Amino acid sequence: MKSMPISVLIKPVSGLCNMRCEYCFYADVSDLRQTKTYERMSIETLETLVRKALSFADGFCNFSFQGGEPTLAGIEFFKDLIIFQKKYNIKNIKINNAIQTNGYAIDEEWAEFFARNNFLVGLSIDGDKEIHDSLRKDAKGRGTYSRAIKSAAIFDRYSVQYNILCVVNNYTARRPQKIYNALKRFRYLQFIPCLDRFDGAKRGYSLDSGRYAVFLKTVFDCYYNDFMSGGYISIRDFDEYIMMLAGKAPNSCAMKGFCTCYFVVEGDGSVFPCDFYVFEKYKLGNINSGLFEDFINSESAGNFIEESKSVHEKCMDCRWYDLCGGGCRRYREPFVKNKPGLNIYCSSYKEFFEYAYSKMLHMFQV
Repeated sequence: MKSMPISVLIKPVSGLCNMRCEYCFYADVSDLRQTKTYERMSIETLETLVRKALSFADGFCNFSFQGGEPTLAGIEFFKDLIIFQKKYNIKNIKINNAIQTNGYAIDEEWAEFFARNNFLVGLSIDGDKEIHDSLRKDAKGRGTYSRAIKSAAIFDRYSVQYNILCVVNNYTARRPQKIYNALKRFRYLQFIPCLDRFDGAKRGYSLDSGRYAVFLKTVFDCYYNDFMSGGYISIRDFDEYIMMLAGKAPNSCAMKGFCTCYFVVEGDGSVFPCDFYVFEKYKLGNINSGLFEDFINSESAGNFIEESKSVHEKCMDCRWYDLCGGGCRRYREPFVKNKPGLNIYCSSYKEFFEYAYSKMLHMFQV
């Protein structure tokens, strides 16, 4: 197989974290697999990963870091990453580095490092202090909003490129206007609908589809009004819908209608096709003994992609399918007869598109 642009999502400390967010999807993944937490990634495995990724990649190579909390690997781990990237980028391809952090351990040394090495940082803040602190607690049960806000201020001082990731849960969705107003000053926002655990049981944070529809419509109105008044705030999903109306392909795999195979690398070097499916049945191999061409051509990768291509019968004649794509397969759990079910937020998106379509069309035409 020819070289190709690739994206690698690395979990340098596996599921280890210095916080205990109530709705953490990766804690659920960890609870359901034989290996609850993989080991911390060694420097040798990191070097092997960078060498093999840059040998295979063509055009660009994205290195993203998540957890758990990836900063627990320590700043020296990331300094070694930069050394290895310079050493093995003999084809001079474009390298993009990104990290998703809860901000708990961020200090000036981290900020200076991210700024100097052009990291794009995702910082998790769930709206305002009351909602954030209710679900995003540290290991001692204390709220973490003040630490996250402090991290944002440090990033501003060092001109770090960062955006805000806000999980839309049952509590967030009750106050869309307040959440938007609390976060708009950061200018680059992502709103991610909360996941129920794989068992499907509803919990206090579980997002009601009707409430999510109201949240989407209200936040979109704020987004639209700011855009029309010259105060554009980027909200990733809304930006993507408008790009799609302009005839461009979405960047988000959730909007493509089927899964692609990016590479999730766990602490011990195990490779999987998706962050939501770090289970043994989907394992592609190990970076210490395999090559990226082996992973992408593996039976596991093929099966993972094929499973996602099933289109639900209710999607086939839906006028919004070209925008929605059926959604991420994780939101189409549980499977029905070995095929993805209907997106659990289908009714939310239908209501939203009916409401916002004409305004989105106007925005891309302006």
